[in-house]
Amino acid sequence: MTRPIARVLSLLELLQSGGVRTVAELAQRLEVDERTVRRYVDHLLDLDVPVESVRGRYGGYRLAPGYRMPPLMLNDDEALAVLVGLVPMTGTASETAAAKIRRVLPAHLATRLDALLGALAFTKPPESPPTPEAPVLLALADAVTHHRPVSLRYTAADGRHSERTLHPSGLVAHSGRWYVMGADPAIGEQRTFRLDRITSARTLPGSFEPPEPFDPAQRLLTGLATAPHRHEVTLRIQGTAEQIRTRLPASVAVVEPLADGWSRAELRVERLDWLPGVLASLDLPFVVERPDELRDLVAALAERLLRSARRR
Repeated sequence: MTRPIARVLSLLELLQSGGVRTVAELAQRLEVDERTVRRYVDHLLDLDVPVESVRGRYGGYRLAPGYRMPPLMLNDDEALAVLVGLVPMTGTASETAAAKIRRVLPAHLATRLDALLGALAFTKPPESPPTPEAPVLLALADAVTHHRPVSLRYTAADGRHSERTLHPSGLVAHSGRWYVMGADPAIGEQRTFRLDRITSARTLPGSFEPPEPFDPAQRLLTGLATAPHRHEVTLRIQGTAEQIRTRLPASVAVVEPLADGWSRAELRVERLDWLPGVLASLDLPFVVERPDELRDLVAALAERLLRSARRR
């Protein structure tokens, strides 16, 4: 493929992503001058691709609304990225998707992919968390976008089944799992549900007033870190939140900056035995405010390390 044709197709891909693209932006992305961009647009028009010119301060080019591209076309890098991403996944959908992409790959790329898969080894069998049902995910996404209440059939971790109404406000993917969060009008509180435990999601009539803007991902992480567990731990650590996050991520601990370069970390855990090693790996001065049991475990670890250091 000659470079001008490749760049014309690259221009089409940029316009496919939606919105208005300025001539200067397109020239920078394609590494050509603005006059060449206009020539490439003329090439697309000759191919009956409806590129519209938008005038004004924020003008540029866009594809006509409602235009549908021919069947999916991927370049070598894109096809390889998609297929490699499907390798660790399980289930019929991933297998059929991979098969469809492989059928349209050029021979030289299919050969390279086969070589990759033949050379690839996993330290343990590929695992993936349960995948949410597509109808559930799409129904919730529509409800979040259009502020519509939904009725959920949900199975809790202990196996109990329930049906409840939710005013969904956000979807978050975290550590391989999908979550939906929103207000439960029956109790007037914010709730978070795992999508793989939702067996059905049905849109209800009417709409609800969306909440104030918030960060769904941050709210999920804070919720995970503050979920009720057996032990409530409070630490003072001499370091920044960024330093502490290297060992205690946002899904594990809530970190609040204090004076003089110290921070307070609060977390709730079922077991304490893993914390002394994590705190030692931080390599930062810290104070255990509670519980006393953790302070004893830290002292016991220090004694074991000291004995090991003196052993010859």
